[in-house]
Amino acid sequence: MTAALPRPAPAAACPGCAAMPGGVADVAAPAPGDDAIALSLPTIHCQGCIAAVERGLAAHPGVRSARVNLTLKRARIETDPGVTAADLVTVLDGLGYEAHELDSGTLAATQIDAQGRALLLRLAVAGFAMMNVMLLSVSVWSGAGDATRDLFHWISAAIAFPAILYSAQPFFRSAWSALSVRRLNMDVPIVLAIGLALVTSLWETTLSGEHAYFDAALALTFFLLAGRYLDHRTRVAARSAASELAALEVPRASRLRDGTEEEVAIADLAVGDLLRVRPGGRMPVDGEIVEGRSELDRSLLTGETVPVAAEPGQRVSAGEVNLTGPLVIRASAVGRDSSLHRMADLVAVAESGRGNYTPLADAAARLYAPGVHILSALSFLGWLAWSGDLRVALNIAAAVLIITCPCALGLAVPAVTTAASGRLFRRGLLIKHETALERLADVDTVVFDKTGTLTMGMPEPLALDTLPRADLAVALALAEGSAHPLSRALASAARARGVSPAPVTDIAERPGYGTEGRLDGRPVRLGRAAWLGAEAGPETATWLAIGDAPALEIRFRDALRPGAADLVQALTAAGKQVLLISGDSDRAVAALADRLAIADRTAGALPADKAARIAALAAEGRKVLMVGDGLNDTAALASAHVSISPASALDAARVASDIVLLGNDLSPIADACETAGTATRRIRENFRIATAYNVIAVPLAVAGLATPLVAALAMSASSLTVSLNALRLR
Repeated sequence: MTAALPRPAPAAACPGCAAMPGGVADVAAPAPGDDAIALSLPTIHCQGCIAAVERGLAAHPGVRSARVNLTLKRARIETDPGVTAADLVTVLDGLGYEAHELDSGTLAATQIDAQGRALLLRLAVAGFAMMNVMLLSVSVWSGAGDATRDLFHWISAAIAFPAILYSAQPFFRSAWSALSVRRLNMDVPIVLAIGLALVTSLWETTLSGEHAYFDAALALTFFLLAGRYLDHRTRVAARSAASELAALEVPRASRLRDGTEEEVAIADLAVGDLLRVRPGGRMPVDGEIVEGRSELDRSLLTGETVPVAAEPGQRVSAGEVNLTGPLVIRASAVGRDSSLHRMADLVAVAESGRGNYTPLADAAARLYAPGVHILSALSFLGWLAWSGDLRVALNIAAAVLIITCPCALGLAVPAVTTAASGRLFRRGLLIKHETALERLADVDTVVFDKTGTLTMGMPEPLALDTLPRADLAVALALAEGSAHPLSRALASAARARGVSPAPVTDIAERPGYGTEGRLDGRPVRLGRAAWLGAEAGPETATWLAIGDAPALEIRFRDALRPGAADLVQALTAAGKQVLLISGDSDRAVAALADRLAIADRTAGALPADKAARIAALAAEGRKVLMVGDGLNDTAALASAHVSISPASALDAARVASDIVLLGNDLSPIADACETAGTATRRIRENFRIATAYNVIAVPLAVAGLATPLVAALAMSASSLTVSLNALRLR
């Protein structure tokens, strides 16, 4: 065989895919523990895939339970002793699903969204308390006086203080963190406003005053928590892409010692150990082949679709896939010294650069927070000097803080991003990072990976209809005797044409060469050109030889992903620079670039080369969108200004990206760029609405014409206006 592509086609038995092209978490599988096997399932797409995987695994002897998480594309399998991950990978391979074992120890962190649940609980407490205090306030507004009014105020205080102490903790902690390092953020004026409203209300209550503002403090807390929760909903729990890369490392290996084979943990390996890697297995360490012949699929690490022949003396790297024959390798680098861990370190460094981006809300807070504090302090000092009444001065200072409290600003960003995220989710895009839309709006350069991104990562046989049907039947029989990606693609295409396999006997696979058998006493072979005495051409192909007849060429190409051509055309029309950077060969990259009219193309790029190219573009002032799906893309995805990966990508690539494409069609990416620009404009409009509101409301509060209660109502009106403006995105 002369080529391989990295991912097998998803199982045909996937009826839910048409109805559910993507999805979010279907089941919240618990984090894998030491007593369970964790598998990465990069090719699952829908409920049908989940059901097929769980049924297939449950039917395997020794499997007690199997649960699949669609968002994480991960399965957790509880088994009896003696059942290995390799057994389960084989089962899933038979069902048509790609699977990789994950290190359960590396994935020990819980997957439960504790922060989201805590925010939702705080929001519920604040809302419940706010409604009860407002019911009491209605009685006060309706004319309840003297002892009855004081009683209602004290009951309101008993409800408000514990509710706020619990519900407003996120703001208290954030404000303290900022003040402890002598800086201001948006939560400092929020905490001051809440605290001052409570203090003035308690003071009024102890003096039997007519007005208390416990409902205003609770309303303020409720609206701000709503904004905080909306913000949280737009992101996925932060998991490090570097940790995911480490989890993709093979957790165990078969070590040969004194002629016997033993399964040991990767941590127990040492340089010089001899390891056996069976067909379909990934290299656990860097090393050198000392025995066996096979082919290696390096696409996960380099993006190269053509497999390389593996023979004694050849160097191999951790993460490469052994395709056809068993190999014995001598370890030369293990653990932190392996190529896979070096890539993980590269990703970790690239991810740290994301912290340099300043969100619009934070930029506004730098100007807004000091101004609010100064204005409130001046109002307090001015009224104290004018009236000499500390009570009046404190009430007016509280009103200024409440009416200028950045509730509208706090909702400006999450309200828009939630509306935009909902719109894009319906188009098949899942926004993971809270600032992804803001960064996507800045993009002027788009970098694409090739295999699995612009293409489907699956071989597609060409001109099969020109091959005699009898010959195609022979090719089908030989192809079904091999797990090679080209053989699987050929078998699938032949079956789709209604071809039945010829009665070929004695079928055997020759590692590194192809498959052979006998038909009516004649030898038949399917495999590499050199093995069959043919001359290899420039295109990816396999060859079929029947008896002494000349070998027939069967050419392949990588199937183009739907919407790829439309996306490139739309981006170019929008004035964005489009680049293709791939680890594949010059010929394959040039052919795809010509098909899609991409002028700037780079072939043979290693993971570090991709990240370096993006860093160079950033140094030129370019805002880069990276679209990729493989391990070789993770560093580039993490270092780009913003990044997108398909749902079929490996866990590490999806975690490193800001946005996940749920379906196979690439065209929604163009809509995402347009929506991001609109969303950023809406955010800026919301800032202007909040500013205009303050210009009108602040003078009234400073002049003493707005009580804290009126200030709270005005603040609520501004928040509602901001939310309605955000909904225009839908």
